[in-house]
Amino acid sequence: MRNPLDPRHIQRQRVVEDLFKTEFHEQETGPKAKKVLENIDKIDLYIKKAAPQFPPDKINKVDLAILRLAIYEMVLEKKEPTKVIVDEAIELAKEYGGDTSPGFINGALGKLVKNNATSTV
Repeated sequence: MRNPLDPRHIQRQRVVEDLFKTEFHEQETGPKAKKVLENIDKIDLYIKKAAPQFPPDKINKVDLAILRLAIYEMVLEKKEPTKVIVDEAIELAKEYGGDTSPGFINGALGKLVKNNATSTV
């Protein structure tokens, strides 16, 4: 099992929380959440590609925040290996999402990786 005190995991938790909160009201966010929000249109295109049957406005807000962070890290930031990002997104879905969240996140990100869709929209 992953160490819940890993600073990278804690940072991702905070970013997901910031992204989730912005769905309901404007607020100050951390620098990484700001970068995700600045690129939200591009990120949402990847989400539409990964889960065409679920437009972003229909996805559970927690799952959406996790997907947006993971896609930002995979496509724009590119600091971590894809496998690490996907695994971390699944862990966040287990912590914050519902029963179906880990499977949904895994399926959507897996589809992007499988189709090599993280390189182009």
